[in-house]
Amino acid sequence: MKVIQPLTVLALVEACAASYYGPWVDSRRLQADIKESALLHRSQKLQDIANSSPGHNRVFGSVGHNATTKYIYDSIASLGDYYTVEYQYFVETFSGGNVTLSVDDSPVAASLFTYAPNGRVEGTAVVVKNLGCNATDFPTNVAGSVALISRGSCEFGLKAALAGAAGASGALIYNNVNGSLAGTLGSVSRPEGKYPPVAGLSLEDGQHLVALAAAGSVKIDLHVNSIQENRTTQNVIAQTKCGDQNNVVTLGGHSDSVEAGPGINDDGSGTVGILEVATQLAKYRVKNAVRFIWWSAEEFGLLGSKHYVQSLSEAERAKIRLYLNFDMIASPNYFYGVYDGDGSSFNLTGPPGSAQIEKTFEAFFKSKRLPYQGTEFSGRSDYGPFLDAGIPAGGLFTGAEKIKTEAEAKLYGGTAGVAYDKNYHAAGDTIDNLAHDAFVVNTRGIADAVAKYALCLDEIPRHNGTVATGGHAKRAPATKLTRGCFHDHEEPVSI
Repeated sequence: MKVIQPLTVLALVEACAASYYGPWVDSRRLQADIKESALLHRSQKLQDIANSSPGHNRVFGSVGHNATTKYIYDSIASLGDYYTVEYQYFVETFSGGNVTLSVDDSPVAASLFTYAPNGRVEGTAVVVKNLGCNATDFPTNVAGSVALISRGSCEFGLKAALAGAAGASGALIYNNVNGSLAGTLGSVSRPEGKYPPVAGLSLEDGQHLVALAAAGSVKIDLHVNSIQENRTTQNVIAQTKCGDQNNVVTLGGHSDSVEAGPGINDDGSGTVGILEVATQLAKYRVKNAVRFIWWSAEEFGLLGSKHYVQSLSEAERAKIRLYLNFDMIASPNYFYGVYDGDGSSFNLTGPPGSAQIEKTFEAFFKSKRLPYQGTEFSGRSDYGPFLDAGIPAGGLFTGAEKIKTEAEAKLYGGTAGVAYDKNYHAAGDTIDNLAHDAFVVNTRGIADAVAKYALCLDEIPRHNGTVATGGHAKRAPATKLTRGCFHDHEEPVSI
């Protein structure tokens, strides 16, 4: 495994002295450098990579993902001496395959959960009460049967493990919103119980099964055809040679897709957005170092970002003044979401400094006279490990499988009653699945934040790099906002 060692101060000074000195970075200029044509060109490159790869995807450890990380690495390396760029290798377990399901001898669509074990199960369906998050939810007659469980409240892996502990021969977890259900069990195993073969169902099919089970015996034939193997994969890390190396502005997005499709919105859009900002930033000088990271294996449980944060010493974590995350920024039925760092919308606050990051993005949308809304700081993407390490974080998001409301359709356009991304985790997440206007706006939002924080971090309180206890659900309240060396868009910017 390749270990990334911090550069010495002397080496950094020499590297910085040798790099190009342009004008100081400026938000308006950097935003203006972001062009729709460049974003779509890079997105097409990811589509071409997927098209030429087995399975037409970019899942971690695959030909498609390795080609993706090489494209990112080569793109950064082509910028000359402005950045250091490195791979960070690690090994994780890959899980893939397919599912077939029949109910009373009729086929029903079902989805594979990551880390679901291989096996074939025949039995009757037994409805689990509540949400299957406690052992007491599972009736005694679930033993030897197929547990039917609603999504909600706890992890899929816990539901599956408790089903196994109760003696279920299989489990079906159905969605609690419209659309199909695909996800991960989170790990190869859990202490609560052994996973049975498990698959995901849509809300419609799940409710139909519940009704059938209430009316009488329902015959289930579930076949999970899965593989699990260790794969070597890599994060890509690029950092400016100039700028204060003890005050690092860090941002990232994940470079892998799910097995089902090419992932051009999830998270090709974030991958491309930060790559284009990194490319254009190379024209400018910065006062604080800027680090771009493209994560691997996010779709398997944030594995790349977890590995990275856990590999850092406290001293190295303390140098990361903030982390900005961009996962799905061009959803076709989008909203403009800003992570709720101050907890005002969802009552989950980030570490001190997260509220200031939220305000920076809010000010950007106000300057464009565009609507925006808070989105839950749930730890669902690669910012989660940073929150757990006490590092302030924020970012942008345009929605995944949840349904757009009538009120949101009035604000943003699009179609109420339809998912923000109807092709989420599906084969349809292609180059044609991008909202071009949202893509450009959000990438310029990234550029705005990078330009500001690359010059000044006075508004972001320092942290000590100590890993927080209790996880991100118990974060401390954000500190009071103050004005530092930049102000919130003193005049509107129209690009």
